[in-house]
Amino acid sequence: MFLEKLNQYQLILASQSPRRQELLSNMGLKFKTHQSEVCEDIPEGIPLEQVAPYFAKRKAEEVARHYNLSNTLVIGGDTTVLLDGKLLEKPQTPAEAFEMLKQLSEKTHQVISGVCLVHNRKTWVGSDTAKVSFAKLREEEIHFYINKYAPFDKAGSYGIQEWIGYVSINRIEGSFYTVMGLPTHILWEMLKEI
Repeated sequence: MFLEKLNQYQLILASQSPRRQELLSNMGLKFKTHQSEVCEDIPEGIPLEQVAPYFAKRKAEEVARHYNLSNTLVIGGDTTVLLDGKLLEKPQTPAEAFEMLKQLSEKTHQVISGVCLVHNRKTWVGSDTAKVSFAKLREEEIHFYINKYAPFDKAGSYGIQEWIGYVSINRIEGSFYTVMGLPTHILWEMLKEI
């Protein structure tokens, strides 16, 4: 089977993201992680829709330099949240997380997840966009989520697979896994080309 063929390779995830690790594990992939050292300052002039695939590629290529790519596959991923034409990055403080979640309340935003696969001097890059709609978020709900969970490593201050996703997201157009942080269906097609 295809998964057995993939097991011939050393698979490296260029990320420490628990969400991406969970998704790769659930896809049946055996892998190691290697955190990339890429600076995530957004280049001037890049279209906001291109930020996630741009960083997915940079992360994968930076980590790939540490390995013999004839028997290694490196996967990079990045996720961005766009609301009303503005990028909502990872919050630095509880106040920033609160403000972001307040902005998402009763609105629809875009989640763009980029993925990159590097193998043997060949690079595949792709991305997927999902639209996510929040119901009205009360202030006490936002405070509860921020205090109980960890929004600080998540674009837009939330994880769809956490409490806030269960109680407040009332519509998704697109892949749940794209919102979670990795367009697994695109990655699978890339892996089939190895």
